[in-house]
Amino acid sequence: MTVSMRVMSAGDGYKYLLRTIAAADGDRSLSTPLTRYYTEAGTPPGSWMGSALPGLGDGRIGAGDEVSEAQLQLLIGMGRDPITGEPLGRAFPRYVSVTDRIEKRVADLDPELGMGERAEQVARIEAEETERGSRRAVAGFDYTFSVPKSVSVLWGVADAGTQALIAQAHHDAVAEVLEFMEREVAATRTGYTAADGAVAQVDVTGLIATAFDHYDSRSGDPQLHTHVVISNKVQTALDGKWRSLDGRPMHAAVVALSEHYNAVLADRLTGMLGLQWEARDRGRDRNPAWEIVGVSEELIEEFSSRSHEIDAETDQLIAAYVAEHGRRPSAKTIVRLRAQATLATRPEKQVRSLADLTAGWRERATGLLGADATGWASIITGGQAARPLRADDIPLVTIAELGASVVEVVGEKRSTWRR
Repeated sequence: MTVSMRVMSAGDGYKYLLRTIAAADGDRSLSTPLTRYYTEAGTPPGSWMGSALPGLGDGRIGAGDEVSEAQLQLLIGMGRDPITGEPLGRAFPRYVSVTDRIEKRVADLDPELGMGERAEQVARIEAEETERGSRRAVAGFDYTFSVPKSVSVLWGVADAGTQALIAQAHHDAVAEVLEFMEREVAATRTGYTAADGAVAQVDVTGLIATAFDHYDSRSGDPQLHTHVVISNKVQTALDGKWRSLDGRPMHAAVVALSEHYNAVLADRLTGMLGLQWEARDRGRDRNPAWEIVGVSEELIEEFSSRSHEIDAETDQLIAAYVAEHGRRPSAKTIVRLRAQATLATRPEKQVRSLADLTAGWRERATGLLGADATGWASIITGGQAARPLRADDIPLVTIAELGASVVEVVGEKRSTWRR
């Protein structure tokens, strides 16, 4: 999957997005953040996205405007208008800490307990509450949009003009997926609360989001990706009140959003640069991935050191599982083990300029290709741009056949269905 999602907690959870931002302002005469910050150590500042922006600060925030730390603190940290500081609906709920929960339960123990029995009860309470962990209010959802590995490799070694075009295609695809989310996914709940929550799911005016571009993986390999942080605060279309996003569809839509992003990105890149695509096998536990024709697996492997670290750690965790349980873990368990491996092998992020990164990537690729990497990239992107595909170009019978094929494959992989 090229889109992943994690829940962002209220408080200072947003600060990791600001750690790599370039301190300087870049050359304002240059046209895009990608080129403006090319020689600066770090990444461009974030920008605002979403059709619900007019509802903030009396309309003083527009799409593409720069995001400040103070604005993020108000919106994501406190659930307030990033311009006026006014509360956006109810304040984020505050939950009791682990320490306070332990103290309360210990205080409620029978004072007649003996020393040994009391110590045993206290130890049990501490273990239970520690396992439960701390609950924090949901302030937003961080969706990470990463281009496929072959696209990152091509982008990383191409000339500056081609780099800008690939980045533009990526940004266009991200924007289109966000619009799709606003139409098909985003909603809130309203009505009288009951045991199973509010009684009605209703439309919202749109989403409030901030986007932060990053250039590389934690291992320093090319990985063009954008963090899109969507605020949990939404304005209800029905009555204009500020409420929270319904989190259930936000979680459920991740796979669909990833596939939609892949398709739009491939379409944009083919239209711009005439690229062609092919499906490549990724092993027994993973679905095939679409990569650019001409970008070899050897070249992708060269720039996948982070994936190698995660794969090696995942293999060790799977082996330990087999040794303990006597069987191979399920696909769901493997996903969990891979997530565990990702965290266990995560190095510190190094802050470098895109110019320095690109120079290193080109040198590595040139050594592997035996030819100038930038020249190779110009050959890959030298095809004629494809004529835009129109709806009338695809017969209805073809669409029906593709739909039936998708249903058949999903039916084999998923034994249960929801409404």
